[in-house]
Amino acid sequence: MTNGPLNRKFKMGLVGGGQGSFIGRVHSIAACLDNRATLVAGAFSSNPERSKASAVDYDVCSDRAYGSYQEMFAAEAKKPKGERIDFVSVTTPNHMHFDVAKAALEAGFHVVCDKPMTFDLAQAEELAKLVDSSKSVFALTHNYTGYPLVRQAREMIQSGELGEIQAIRVQYIQGWLRTRLESQDQKQAAWRTDPKQSGAAGCFGDIATHAYNLGRYMTGLLPAEISCHLKAFEPGRKLDDYGTAVIKYQNGALGTVTASQISHGRENDVAIEIDGTKASLSWRQEDPNAMIVRQNGQPHRIYTRDPNAPHMNASGRGACRLPSGHPEAFFEAFANIYCAAFDAMIEVETGKSIERRDTLYPNVHDGVEGMFFIQQCVESSAKNGAWLPLHHPRCRS
Repeated sequence: MTNGPLNRKFKMGLVGGGQGSFIGRVHSIAACLDNRATLVAGAFSSNPERSKASAVDYDVCSDRAYGSYQEMFAAEAKKPKGERIDFVSVTTPNHMHFDVAKAALEAGFHVVCDKPMTFDLAQAEELAKLVDSSKSVFALTHNYTGYPLVRQAREMIQSGELGEIQAIRVQYIQGWLRTRLESQDQKQAAWRTDPKQSGAAGCFGDIATHAYNLGRYMTGLLPAEISCHLKAFEPGRKLDDYGTAVIKYQNGALGTVTASQISHGRENDVAIEIDGTKASLSWRQEDPNAMIVRQNGQPHRIYTRDPNAPHMNASGRGACRLPSGHPEAFFEAFANIYCAAFDAMIEVETGKSIERRDTLYPNVHDGVEGMFFIQQCVESSAKNGAWLPLHHPRCRS
């Protein structure tokens, strides 16, 4: 598949994703899943030897395996249009996101960045200004927004099928940090529990941001205030590994976000329930191809991911790749974020203006909102759950 009028695939540059990385490999698979992009260059590690060694795993030529992202951007910018990279995927630990994204934007590249968007709110706000003043597309991989039934639910809610939304309950429950894996030099645990690399929050910065974003994406409700309690249950851990927050929305609705990384036997249990005046729905990421819709006095309805079924709306159908019964899940949802970003990149590359706020893919303004969520959760918890404002000026409705 080619990208319409460009008549070619987008060329991808990857920052991070070296040997031992999880998310870098996910980004490379998702970006290339629909044959709209190809990975041609990378700064896979700040160690040049390790970067070149990692390039082999991605089938990237050694002469385009760079020792730093600065080196990659400078070298690629000198190549002719159509040969150089078109976009950069940022898959490093959090503390590097801002510097890499900023340099990529200044070099004229589009950016797809892993979440949370930056190390702190100040960096997020500065990055948003840079994006708004550039011609580049900026997408943030809150990948759960890419699931077909999440998009199905979003359109159902926006069209009024659930009535007025009154309650949102979201959880993201894991158990992998029940012990001090970081003390065993486990790569994924080490940086996520290090305030110098992860930022002000641990569990809440890593996974609660996904849960909060999911509720915002599906309902469109604007937040008003938040009260939060965070705790590190594992002795000696510097950042939270469990937390719960209560959110007041501007329309009077209430929401809860619960996140854990110390619950035995739990893997990636992202689950959301939304209550409206006409109906309620529930969806769970570990069973992503089914969604339950409930109305009092009526049999429960199970919506399955079926692009040919009359119950599917345009948003849900458009996010599907396979017929019903064939499971679509994590990689496909991740790829849907990339596909929406590619569509926007085509608009830019063909001289058209693009929407910056109301986008199908999570954007830089969602990233600012996520960093504001983290900041306010940490501050509220430090003040014993004090109610704090949650509506940032860049919130999209």
